[in-house]
Amino acid sequence: MATTATGMGKDKKKRVEIFDLEENLAVDLAKFTSDLSDKFCKERGAFTVVVSGGSLIKSLRKLVESPYVDSIDWSRWHFFWVDERVVPKHHDDSNYKLAYDSFLSKVPIPPGNVYAINESLSAEAAADDYETCLKHLVKTNILRVSESTGFPKFDLILLGMGPDGHVASLFPGHGLCKENQKWVMSITDSPKPPSERITFTFPVINSSAYVALVVCGSGKAEAVQAALKKTGDVPAGSVSAEDELVWFLDKPACSKL
Repeated sequence: MATTATGMGKDKKKRVEIFDLEENLAVDLAKFTSDLSDKFCKERGAFTVVVSGGSLIKSLRKLVESPYVDSIDWSRWHFFWVDERVVPKHHDDSNYKLAYDSFLSKVPIPPGNVYAINESLSAEAAADDYETCLKHLVKTNILRVSESTGFPKFDLILLGMGPDGHVASLFPGHGLCKENQKWVMSITDSPKPPSERITFTFPVINSSAYVALVVCGSGKAEAVQAALKKTGDVPAGSVSAEDELVWFLDKPACSKL
C-alpha cells in the first residue's frame, strides 16, 4: 500500500511514504499516530499533539473509528494548534471549528486538555497568550523542553502544506520564517485570508519529537518537489524533527519527484 521513497537525501531522521490512495494514507496515518500515543502515554503519562487546519483534519478521520476510537487513551491527550486564524470559534475559517466538528467532538479528550487560542484578543495578544499557556504547561511537566534547543518539544506535530509550500502560517518569503526567538508569533498580513493569525515558529516545529507532513493532490506536486529535492525556497523544505519527520504523500502529490 505504501512505498518508502529513497534518494531524498541522507537524513536518517526523515522518511517519505507514498500511497496509491489517500484512503490508504489515512489508514497508515491513524496507526502512526496511535502507536506514538501508546508510546508516550506509557513513557511519560501524556501525549502532546499539535494539528494544523485544512485537509489535515480530514486525513485523521480513521482515528475516530474502530479500533482506535476505543483503544487510544484519549484522557492523556493534550491537543494544540500549530496555527490559528483570529476569528470566532464558530466561524467557518476557524481551525478550532474544523477540528472540533470532524475530530474533537467524536473522541473523549478532556475539554481542559484542548488548548485553543483566545480569539477575543488581538492577533499579537493572542500569540503572546498562547505562548504563556505553553510555558505554563512546561512548568507543570505536561510539555517537555528540547535539551538541544530550549524550545518546547511536542510529541507529535501533524502538518498539512499549501500549494505554495507554506506550513502552519509560515508563508514563502515572509519574515516570520526567520524568527528564531519567539515560540508563537502573530501575523496580520497573511497572503491567504483571513489576514490575522497566530503561528508556531520554525524552532518550535522543528524541536518536536515527531512531525508528520501530510500532503495530497496534484496541485501540491510542485511544492513537494521543491521541498524534498531542495530545488526551491518553500517553507515545507525547512521542516525537521528531533526524532523523525515522516512525509505522508499520495501518488498525485509526488508526481513531480
